[in-house]
Amino acid sequence: MVESAQRPAFKSVIVERYTWLERVTHLVHLVTLFVLLITGFKIYYGWEFMAFQTARTWHMIAVPFFLVANWILVPYNLFSCKEERCSVKERIVHFKDSYVFGKADAERFIDIIKNFFGKGRYPAFSIYDETTGHYETKLHPVMKILIVLESIAIVIVAITGVVLYNLDWSPFGIPIAAWILSVTWYFASFFDVNALGLLRLLHLFAAYWFVFELVVHVGIIELDPYAWKYHKAIFWSGKEDLSDTHYSEVITAKTKYLPTKERP
Repeated sequence: MVESAQRPAFKSVIVERYTWLERVTHLVHLVTLFVLLITGFKIYYGWEFMAFQTARTWHMIAVPFFLVANWILVPYNLFSCKEERCSVKERIVHFKDSYVFGKADAERFIDIIKNFFGKGRYPAFSIYDETTGHYETKLHPVMKILIVLESIAIVIVAITGVVLYNLDWSPFGIPIAAWILSVTWYFASFFDVNALGLLRLLHLFAAYWFVFELVVHVGIIELDPYAWKYHKAIFWSGKEDLSDTHYSEVITAKTKYLPTKERP
């Protein structure tokens, strides 16, 4: 049996883990991703459950919502600050500590692997600093890696999707589709395929990446019963009770300057 992170219980500390906009962003991202995957695979494989034009219409309706959620709302949420005045440096530090995989995450990831083999407790990945009123980090180390790869996949699927949507797409007279095709032809020559075929393959590869990520994110990490509270927080309440010490840790004034390994 995997040993979980049993830590001394703190007094009930209810904090805001996700703002209402973060919850809306996550929901829009999730719904549009499922619409894009289902309709996209229908278009590619020719499944019979839906007419081609219907699938294409729903696919194109979901695209702007998906991109707005990921390219406008997500960056806004990442760099937003609850205080009325928050310096650029503070926003960058908050982003780095919360979402960028670093040394502390690598140490937690190693501890997770050790725990899998029955050595040591499962480390906290949701760490709240009571002295500042902010999360030091609130993501599983694996999720910080997946975020980067997902961002790359979104760029790939958007660029390739432009050409697959319209070979002559030229908004405001700018031949974006033609430019993408020109660049792709250069790389396609190394693989002895045509540019359109390579773009279609990359688009499909990105789609399968999203399927893989869903399996890892939902099927492996998030279905742990002790992690269900995060489902409730991201989809409904936005709150987290830090007195539940499974995977969470509260840094107090007494423990703030202790090395991570020495904290209770």
